Amino acid sequence: MNIFVIMKRTFDTEEKINIKGGKVSGDGAAFIINPYDEYAIEEALKLKEEHGGEVTVITVGEEESEKELRTALAMGADKAVLISDEDLENADQFSTATILAGYLKDKAVDIVLAGNVTVDGGSGQVGLRLAEELGISGVTMITKLTVNGETATIERDLEGDLEIVEVSLPLLVTCQQGLNEPRYPSLPGIMKAKKKPFETLELDDLDLDEDDVQAKIKSVEIFLPPVKAAGKVLKGELSQQVNELISLLKTEAKVI
Repeated sequence: MNIFVIMKRTFDTEEKINIKGGKVSGDGAAFIINPYDEYAIEEALKLKEEHGGEVTVITVGEEESEKELRTALAMGADKAVLISDEDLENADQFSTATILAGYLKDKAVDIVLAGNVTVDGGSGQVGLRLAEELGISGVTMITKLTVNGETATIERDLEGDLEIVEVSLPLLVTCQQGLNEPRYPSLPGIMKAKKKPFETLELDDLDLDEDDVQAKIKSVEIFLPPVKAAGKVLKGELSQQVNELISLLKTEAKVI
């Protein structure tokens, strides 16, 4: 089974972060594998253990992403691929999906796994955009995955409801909390990771240029929400409070 995992390097939300210009500053920030992508890596390793095959982890990002890819190798992945986007002035979910499709289009893909969302962007678009580019089925927010031959049975948690989906391979799924418990890299795994295949590619290697992957989204303005004003305590008789509340909703909140 040829298994691919889409992974992203994100800042650690449990560490202190600094905001500059409405964005998280990389200065002094700690970076990790996107937590939802850890579920995807773990599920890929479980599929390999059950069905055999090979797990390749792919990242579109900067050179610093090598650390997180090495961690994925230490967890048990067989190969890692870093596709550099450092030459791109603007990139968005379309850009990332197009680059990933450029790498995967000629590969024999059985299943692609990705995190449901990333903790930095949170759009949840890359996985389904990639499935569309590859012309394969895509199922999001999975909490259980069973593969039997060329068919997969999937459970999805839809805000308390359970949906069961049966779909044919090849397939892309996005993973969320509850699917599994990601393993920690072992010391032998860390040592083996140093010798595992690690490939670094540029856009030219994928027959892509900057015009092919330029962002479709343009940020017009980025700003922090206004500081929340202190609440007001209404006093007096109930009828007086009601009249004052209505007046405030009209004159200050301007919602009625």
